[in-house]
Amino acid sequence: MSALSTTRRFFLPSMSMARYVAGLYVARFLGLLVGLVATLQLLDLLTVSDDILAADGSSSAQIFYYLKLRLPQLTSQFIPFTALLATLLAMATLNQHSEIVVMKASGLSSHRILLPMGLVCGIIAVLHFAFNETVLIGANAELKYWEDNDYAVGLAPPPEFSAHARIVDGRNIILTGAVRRNGPVVILEQVSIYSRDETGKVANLVRANFAAYIDNKWKLFDLRRFDVTTHSFVPEESSDWDITLPPERFLNATIEPDFSTAISLYRAIKRLSAEGRQVNSLIASLLQKFTGPASTLLMPLLGAIAGFGIHRAGSLLLRVVTGMALGFTFFVADNFMMAMGEFGVAPPFLAATAPFLLFLTVGMAVIFYTEE
Repeated sequence: MSALSTTRRFFLPSMSMARYVAGLYVARFLGLLVGLVATLQLLDLLTVSDDILAADGSSSAQIFYYLKLRLPQLTSQFIPFTALLATLLAMATLNQHSEIVVMKASGLSSHRILLPMGLVCGIIAVLHFAFNETVLIGANAELKYWEDNDYAVGLAPPPEFSAHARIVDGRNIILTGAVRRNGPVVILEQVSIYSRDETGKVANLVRANFAAYIDNKWKLFDLRRFDVTTHSFVPEESSDWDITLPPERFLNATIEPDFSTAISLYRAIKRLSAEGRQVNSLIASLLQKFTGPASTLLMPLLGAIAGFGIHRAGSLLLRVVTGMALGFTFFVADNFMMAMGEFGVAPPFLAATAPFLLFLTVGMAVIFYTEE
């Protein structure tokens, strides 16, 4: 117990000071988050309210329903940005009232002054990750389903959904535009079936508007058959589809990261990797589920420049602007690298972690530079 107390005193010599700085930061973080999300929610609602109310039978209840689904997205998206603004505001306040000068005069280093904010940001990052895993993914799927149906009133619960799927079944290559499940019925949209001969060349092509799994068998609807050898084209209204693949094979063929938890995404990556599928973009998305909330930990470092330095006329404003520029640069770099990872241009680990590690180094360098 004494070792723990000694360690705590080494990092946080004064609990009163730590509580004061942490409380200052939390008050500004919560106030900014509520104000920012409310403003963005209002602006977003002004954009889509006409589309929501244009649906038959729509009323004010649909407006509140949209707010309920959109709120988690805005909250999750702007938590790191709010952490940056809260750091800038808190550090500027401490600097303006010469409280940082007093703390340093008492023997506290810049790192110990920032540590209470870092601890608060660590708690925020953990809560942010839990919020994404439990609330955000459900809201994302429900809102996407509602938008795809033009904000219709009285929709059935959203079906289980999987995006583009590619299945190799013997000599057949099966491509689907989307996979939907509603209860026991599974629907494959925009189905293309390429049948290959013994040499691996495509011999026949079948394209169907959709396929349905009903009564334990597959059936194609509104299909067109094309024979490569004879160049014959035969349209059919419907036809039985003689395959033994279960619906779960199509449902598990791909996964939407925005609608999936980290655990389900990890399992999908293992399954698809075992089938020889390209999973780099999914790995990048999985890592982003952790590095996204963890980016909040960077904000005290990037915004600390607003508090350290001699307070002169104009210099404080310049340091606040510099801290904000560092934060914005991080967000731009993070989004750019994630796009590179999703398109397979950059390795997944590099795409997800490079901006975090780079700006962690930049933030530490700024602290060491201002330590004097």
